[in-house]
Amino acid sequence: MLFYDCTTAPNPRRARMLIAEKGLEIETRNISIAKAEQLDGAFLAVNPNATIPVLVTDEGATLTENLGIAAYLEARFPEPPLMGRTPDEKGLVLMWNSIVEQQGGVPIAEALRNTHPAFKDRAIPGPANYAQIPELAQRGMDRVGRFFDLLETRLKDSAFVAGAEFTLADISTFVFVDFARVIKMRIPQENTATLSWFDKIASRTSAQL
Repeated sequence: MLFYDCTTAPNPRRARMLIAEKGLEIETRNISIAKAEQLDGAFLAVNPNATIPVLVTDEGATLTENLGIAAYLEARFPEPPLMGRTPDEKGLVLMWNSIVEQQGGVPIAEALRNTHPAFKDRAIPGPANYAQIPELAQRGMDRVGRFFDLLETRLKDSAFVAGAEFTLADISTFVFVDFARVIKMRIPQENTATLSWFDKIASRTSAQL
């Protein structure tokens, strides 16, 4: 297998954490977004969508989305399970993973990419250039606040995001919550359930990557 990573971006970190949780060592090539290496011809030949992460499997498939990478690694290396064991658990993991992507990851990206000078004319990842829309950044900031509220409500009743066990949903949530620092938003101090959960995930070896 061959893994294309970027050490500064949240989505590759999600895949990196999952690989570590599975106890795998995979040959890795780092692609620097800061240097726009995702737009180089050599990388576009691997992924024309110009996004990272990418996993090229031993069988020759090129997987360019976190969920596809996770599904492949879970099927090939089922222990420890990170996407649930029972039908209910599997459904809850994918449901919560989707919730945190759409209600956490997307608004953080909106807030960052529509304001930061580094993303001028690069407001959306991919091969095409898009101008920044500052109004989307303000909406994104508001949505991140609501995301923190959603997490607190959930984690008051659940040890982990999708249920009683650590899963892919916790990886995605942890990475997005941690990455929210780039838009100067942190877990509110009164959200004690979320803070406790965050510290629990941060203590895992994979979270150091």
